[in-house]
Amino acid sequence: MKLAMTLRTRLFLSISALITVALLGLLLGLVSVMQMAGTQEALIRDNFVRLDLELKLRQTLGDQLIIMLGEKPDTAAFEASRQHYLELLDEGIAHEPSSEGTEYGFRRAKADYLSFLQAIDLSRDPAQVMRGSGDLTEKFNVLRNGLIAEQKRALDRVNETERLARERALLIAGLLGLVGVGVLFIGFLTAHGIARRFGAPIEALAAAADKIGQGNFEVTLPISSAVEMNRLTRRFGVMAEALREHQATNIDELLAGQQRLQAVLDSIDDGLLIIDRQGHLEHLNPVAQRQLGWDTDRLGQGLGTALERPELDKQLQLVLRGGTLERAPDDLSIEVDGELRLLAFSLTPVSHTQGHILGAVMVLHDVTEQRAFERVRSEFVLRASHELRTPVTGMHMAFGLFRERTHFAEDSREADLLDTVNEEMQRLMQLINDLLNFSRYQNGLQKLTLAPCSIEDLLEQAQIRFAGPAQEKGIELRIEVQGPLPRLQADQAQLERVLDNLIDNALRHTSRDGLIRLQARRHGERMIISVEDNGEGIAYGQQGRIFEPFVQVGRKKGGAGLGLALCKEIVQLHGGRMGVYSRPGQGTQFYMALTI
Repeated sequence: MKLAMTLRTRLFLSISALITVALLGLLLGLVSVMQMAGTQEALIRDNFVRLDLELKLRQTLGDQLIIMLGEKPDTAAFEASRQHYLELLDEGIAHEPSSEGTEYGFRRAKADYLSFLQAIDLSRDPAQVMRGSGDLTEKFNVLRNGLIAEQKRALDRVNETERLARERALLIAGLLGLVGVGVLFIGFLTAHGIARRFGAPIEALAAAADKIGQGNFEVTLPISSAVEMNRLTRRFGVMAEALREHQATNIDELLAGQQRLQAVLDSIDDGLLIIDRQGHLEHLNPVAQRQLGWDTDRLGQGLGTALERPELDKQLQLVLRGGTLERAPDDLSIEVDGELRLLAFSLTPVSHTQGHILGAVMVLHDVTEQRAFERVRSEFVLRASHELRTPVTGMHMAFGLFRERTHFAEDSREADLLDTVNEEMQRLMQLINDLLNFSRYQNGLQKLTLAPCSIEDLLEQAQIRFAGPAQEKGIELRIEVQGPLPRLQADQAQLERVLDNLIDNALRHTSRDGLIRLQARRHGERMIISVEDNGEGIAYGQQGRIFEPFVQVGRKKGGAGLGLALCKEIVQLHGGRMGVYSRPGQGTQFYMALTI
């Protein structure tokens, strides 16, 4: 702070001195010009007044001479002219300096005029006398010549005033020129001194700062004759040394953090591929190398090229733009050392704290054994449900015949047992049908019968089917369709099964006097169909497993937990996706997004 104040004070004093000298010279010139203008104006005005009075005096004197030389002189006119002449003389005396000197002035002219009038009074015939060469003529000539001479002197004084003003103007111009030259000289000396003392060191410091900004801390600092610059240089050197030490510390910490991150990535059980913003592989951990049978020579390649799956590039670009995959991608089939492996994967963007995307991460999970188990399980369930269906159907028919031939009282213990057996056998038949249908979907045995399908009709028919159960519970079924909707190419019977399952769930989890909305709207190239209730909702921890088979959530459980899993299989078979939005205590919305 002390250094900055010292430099600021010196620069301020130097510039102030230049400004002060310039202002003094300018002020002196302005004062001189104003004085000269005032003096010249006064002199010229006074001289022009005198010239005007002298001209009027000569004209009046001429008028008096004409009156005197007339055949019949007009005494009254002559008296008026004489009085006017004296008034002009008095006015001229008022504008005349008190010290007349040797020059002919208005006082002298008044004395000559009075002498001329006295001669006229003594003359008997002024006209005759004026034609001669007497005393009256002589006095008239003296008066007239004096006025003519005074007029000439007034003109000479005007010319002299102009000459003096011109000379003084030249003097002032020369003085201002000298002041300007002095200011330029002082400014040049000041600028040269500042440039010599501070310019070169500052340029050297700027060059050093550029090198430091580029990461090169080995800089040469200048030495200046100015104490202030030397202090600044020393402080700059201290700063450079501190930055050098800080950089070394940061590099060590960065390397240590990178090593820790590398160790964490390498210790993850799943395969991990790091992809840059351009879609090229940057890193893969040892697990991914074993899963894919790769070496590090695949780094730098595009994801689709490296995995020989071009469709992955489209999915990756969607993720790099901040989007999400609408459905779980199919497993990767990789052959490593003659062994076929199935790898499930996920793509996740890597975002900066400021929001922009830096790249993506692909996580690989070996699901070979899991998929084999699921396939075996699915085949077993399919075979078992198929084998169980025939005997259970026969048992149910036989039991029906048995009930028809037995007659027990309605309130008897035997009648209650028969009703219980009948309900459980129907439940068993429904469970076997659900298992069979679910297995058929999972094994790809179920085929769709696609035809144009009206969404409005689909919702209205579902409302009619569940009107009775809804009315019994006092629940309102409301259809909400936004705008005219196009017809879908879909299997209407399968979509009806999905809606029936969702509405049945909503009725079981909605309290009396509740509301269930059957909604449909278009969103871009997709049709969104949803069933929304205002019931008890689903806990957040259970929403992630809601579509898994044999999973039941909520307090009101029923069935085998295959309904929502079957709905998801049907929607995915149509090329769509299914999801849920729910807040505990505020209701649930199940939706399916189908491609138009």
